[in-house]
Amino acid sequence: MTKTYYSTEVAAKRIGVSFRTLNRWLNLGKIKPSVGIPFSDGRMLWRWTDADIAKGRKVKAAQHPGPRPKGRKR
Repeated sequence: MTKTYYSTEVAAKRIGVSFRTLNRWLNLGKIKPSVGIPFSDGRMLWRWTDADIAKGRKVKAAQHPGPRPKGRKR
């Protein structure tokens, strides 16, 4: 059986976060996909598996929202 690999954009949608949030988590070291293809200019092309997406969902569940801004009424 072959593994299915997803782009970072698709992985973000499957995890339920934005592309920017997933990239921020990568930069902070909160999550790392199992496959990374380096480019010559130092960038990485990340490929996500279903197991990586499951880890991402756990990271999302562990997040705590920040404080609400004061002075704004809804």
